[in-house]
This record gives sequence, structure tokens and C-alpha cells, in this order.
Amino acid sequence: MYHDLTGEYQHNIDAKGRMIMPAKLREQLGDTFVMTKGLDGCLFVLPTPEWVKLDNELRDKPISTSRKIKRFFYASKTDCEIDNNGRILIPGPLREFAKIEKEVVVVGVSTRVEIWSKEKWNEQNAEFVDNSDEVALQMEELGI
Repeated sequence: MYHDLTGEYQHNIDAKGRMIMPAKLREQLGDTFVMTKGLDGCLFVLPTPEWVKLDNELRDKPISTSRKIKRFFYASKTDCEIDNNGRILIPGPLREFAKIEKEVVVVGVSTRVEIWSKEKWNEQNAEFVDNSDEVALQMEELGI
């Protein structure tokens, strides 16, 4: 299945750790999906087929070189469903990891969704927002 997870959305977390998943992203994620620790201080939300791809890649790697990355992703993995109100629950340990308290930014990044604390998202983007040369340089390094 092709995933086209894109867009930036601002939401709040309620007192129980729930947030509304944007409708456009809900459609792409499906009924069940996976949430885990992400890179750079965010959370990754992956459609089940994308989690299966990652899982298959990690399973085939030798333990000598993959044990830390396996612990990072597998220990925090949680299966998610969207409730009748379009919300997902972000477990406490994952909220703590991503320093999520109230305001979050939900970002579609092609094959996954990232959930950021608003503060961390703003920090992460500061270098790109003010410096198009940095964007151009990174695109060049990627061969784009």
C-alpha cells in the first residue's frame, strides 16, 4: 500500500494523554498502527505495513551491531487505535521521552507521522526556516 502522509497540524494533549489525529492522516494510517520512540526527540507513528518493513530490516541485522537500535524501537513500541472521537492515546513513557505536555505538532513525513512537542518542533525547524541555503545544501548532499 502506498502511503502519502504529509502536512503539519497543531493539536493539544488532554489530561489523559490523548490527542486528535488529523483526519487526513487517520485515513492513511488505517485502523491500527504502531507508535514508538523516534529520532531527534519526536515520536514515530507508522502504518502497520511500514512497521513490518522496519521490523524485517532490524530482525535480519546481527545482534552485535543492532542490539541498541532494536532496544530503542522495540521497547517503546505500542499498538494504537483511533477511538470514536478521532483520538489516540500517547502512553506516559512516550510523552515523557518526547517532552510532550500540552501542545504538539503532528507532521506527515511520507511513510510515517512524527509527533513533536511544539517547543522541540520549533527548535528543530529554526535552522531551516531562517536559512534556505542549509536546505539547499542538505538536498545537494542527498543528490536531489
